[in-house]
Amino acid sequence: MKFSLRPQDAAFYDFFSRAAQNLMHGTEMLMELALPGADVQSVSERLGDLEHDSDQITHELYNKINSTFITPFDRSDIYNLGSGLDDVMDHLEAAGNLVYLYGLTKLPALPREMHELVDVLDQQAKITANAMPQLKGMKNLQEYWVEINRLENEGDRAYRMLLVRLFSGEYDALTVLKMKEVADELEKACDAFEHVANTIETIAVKES
Repeated sequence: MKFSLRPQDAAFYDFFSRAAQNLMHGTEMLMELALPGADVQSVSERLGDLEHDSDQITHELYNKINSTFITPFDRSDIYNLGSGLDDVMDHLEAAGNLVYLYGLTKLPALPREMHELVDVLDQQAKITANAMPQLKGMKNLQEYWVEINRLENEGDRAYRMLLVRLFSGEYDALTVLKMKEVADELEKACDAFEHVANTIETIAVKES
């Protein structure tokens, strides 16, 4: 049986789980943009509230790190994980906010490839939220980071196909610029999910 010399302070894992749950709620809100008659302003405002809540969680996490003598694992890894989760939320909120501010839902429909990218993010969010409770025991996490990496590759393909669609001549130049900015935020969120998974892989290797 393996014994750990580090304290297993449940508060740290609670912060990570709360942040991951917020990401899952965030992608669910973005999924609403594909629904007929979606209230885009409401989606944007709720994403803003969720982003503020995630900022607060990150702030509480940092305070916990600074007030704890011995942490469950390396402080730098805790900072990186907390920061990585917060980065994902920032990109999700930015994408939803830009769709609203740019009035993109006034188009007949958002590109199918954009919805495919959001679907990838929704899958990443659910897998990440499900993995967080396993972090305390550092068990059965390899499947998580392998799947996140696979989804990130899928997201890259959706992003590239979206760019092809945007520059096909189907949209006017101003609309292309607006939608590309949204697409870039979605792609960054996809990458940020992979960064979170890479951080967890690093932690798991160190603690094994």
